[in-house]
Amino acid sequence: MDADSFDFDAVILAGGRSERLGGVPKQGLTYDGDTLLGRSIAAAGGARAVVVVGPEPAEHPPGILSCREEPAFGGPAAAIAAGLAALAKAGGSRPPVTLVLACDMPNVRQAVTALREGLLGADPLTICDGVVAVSEDGRRQPLVGFYSTAALQRSAAELAARGQLINGSVRALLASLDVKPVAVPVRSTADVDTWDDAATLGVGGPGPLGGSRSKAAADKLGGRA
Repeated sequence: MDADSFDFDAVILAGGRSERLGGVPKQGLTYDGDTLLGRSIAAAGGARAVVVVGPEPAEHPPGILSCREEPAFGGPAAAIAAGLAALAKAGGSRPPVTLVLACDMPNVRQAVTALREGLLGADPLTICDGVVAVSEDGRRQPLVGFYSTAALQRSAAELAARGQLINGSVRALLASLDVKPVAVPVRSTADVDTWDDAATLGVGGPGPLGGSRSKAAADKLGGRA
């Protein structure tokens, strides 16, 4: 596979409840002058189309698509399926590969770069359905991966037919896919689930205080950053 001809779409998940952050939307948290959603969109640079699945923010960068899984908070499998459907409606035949990303990893661009290199440098005969990030502790990170678009669509349809798409896990969606694990840089898939995670990673809350509003500031606001 040639780097210049690498064609892919991207689905970015940004619709979780953020319960351990007191309901503060992860996509609006800030790091190094940008929101986590903005950094995820940047990590998907080069995609033919990018769709963000979640509540529509005040504004997206030009050309970014937006959709919502039904029902809202229907789980990551339903969100990925909704993103694929939105991309299909964008018109034309879709790329053979889709990048799937969660929006809560401030350094995920490093992981995406490693995945692209792994995909582009592999023998096509050894990769059936894509590549998935493996963090430094050896765990697969299914919400950081390039996957066969057709395989994702097929799996989503099968889950829906069995009544298991809504509230289905991403692991269930990917269970039938044959993917190659790719080791990614240390902490490139570290995510923000709690204010302690945010403090460790240097991630701040949304709003006027921007990147300076971390766990300590959130605590002063009663957990409402």
